Amino acid sequence: MRKRLSALALLSAAAVLAGTSAAWAAPDSSAEQARTLSFRGMTLKIPADWQVHRKGDTVVVVTGSLCKKPEPFAPGCESFWIFGPKAYKNVPVGGGSITYTGKRQFHPFSGVIPCPFNSKLSWYPGEKATSRGLRQVGPGHKAQYTAWPNRCVTNDTGRTTAKWTQREWLLPTSQILVVDAWNTHGLSGVLKRATWR
Repeated sequence: MRKRLSALALLSAAAVLAGTSAAWAAPDSSAEQARTLSFRGMTLKIPADWQVHRKGDTVVVVTGSLCKKPEPFAPGCESFWIFGPKAYKNVPVGGGSITYTGKRQFHPFSGVIPCPFNSKLSWYPGEKATSRGLRQVGPGHKAQYTAWPNRCVTNDTGRTTAKWTQREWLLPTSQILVVDAWNTHGLSGVLKRATWR
């Protein structure tokens, strides 16, 4: 009886070890759930549940479950945006045009626009960056990074109801601008691990 129990214990241990080694050999499930997004020579590995919407020189990457209108600056659409030169250079605003350089926040509107989080509030952009510097975007590529403070204010009294930061990565040589108003979890890492062709 004792020999039989020992044999069973050895078989159980072998099964556990076999299961463990099989688990270690299994492919990473997070890697299987990733997908790629390519834009102007840059390739990003993004979660499979992020939805990609392309229109001309602009990509909207919806990262949340709520998004009625996948467009840049659309209220209620949890996303970040990738722009090519046609979208951030010589943008018509009012009677003139602007080209994004990183010295001012990317906010290509002359009038009041809705707050990203609540369409009943107005977006009040900050004028002084809270952070500037270079950030790695894959091997051999560095972006000019700028973080801008913003407020959501009531339309009637101008009272601040929320504060948030818009993050911007400009790759001037590759002519790519990435804008994130939603503090997208993991986006910095996704950009840091970018590959280039």
